Amino acid sequence: MGFPETFKALSDPARREILLMLRDGRMSAGEIASRFDMTGATISYHLNQLKKAELIYETKEKNFIYYSLNISVFEEIMLWFNQFTGASADDAPASSESEVHENESNR
Repeated sequence: MGFPETFKALSDPARREILLMLRDGRMSAGEIASRFDMTGATISYHLNQLKKAELIYETKEKNFIYYSLNISVFEEIMLWFNQFTGASADDAPASSESEVHENESNR
């Protein structure tokens, strides 16, 4: 995976929406397409861009193709971003926990 392909794929709002939909689990191309007002060819193009960036992968079962998130690429991106914050990979859950506690105390 290269960062240029990843960031190019993430630059499109439709592709980001597809990624958010896949966060809840795998979906078929038809299920994804049903949530957009786009042609099948356009959806296919977006899915191919996400596959090219290795953000998703596909599995074929009978007559259907299912798409799922490739979590390892997201983890690699997060590790790369963390170098700018000075945080280690182990710090990420701790900071989210403190944000939750901070939000609860502000209620």
